[in-house]
Amino acid sequence: MLGRLLLLFTVVPAVELYLLVSLGGVLGGLPTVGLVLVTGLVGAFLAKREGLRVLQDWRSSIARGQLPADGITSGLLVLVGGVLLVTPGVLTDVVGLSLLVPPLRRQVAAVIARRAQRAMTQGTLQVHHLEAVYSDPGGVVRPRDVIDVEARPREPSSH
Repeated sequence: MLGRLLLLFTVVPAVELYLLVSLGGVLGGLPTVGLVLVTGLVGAFLAKREGLRVLQDWRSSIARGQLPADGITSGLLVLVGGVLLVTPGVLTDVVGLSLLVPPLRRQVAAVIARRAQRAMTQGTLQVHHLEAVYSDPGGVVRPRDVIDVEARPREPSSH
């Protein structure tokens, strides 16, 4: 876990800085800053559009009494993609943009689902289904599903 955080907060920004400086050397400072601003604006627009589309798909599925086809993971990946696109950098822009493309996002969601399934099988991820009650605005008490997720880090392997 510590290694991943080190990678996330030191190596990725260093690579981003290197790529931006290199790009600035080729394009010049002002065009590079302009490119960073444009990708941020385009990223915000695409994240909003895709986020609204995912939300509409969820609403339509729920209205038909079905589970959303892309599930919650797709919405979370749109959010992550939008944040990455708004973050200055070349690498984050590429990853963020790829998460906003529906076919690529579905592939990433499938990988996440497989890893979560494997972690549940190994016992490093536990999902508990609880049922709670709430009162709707009319005062009617209704059941509500609550899902509690608990993850434990894997013990380092000895081999």
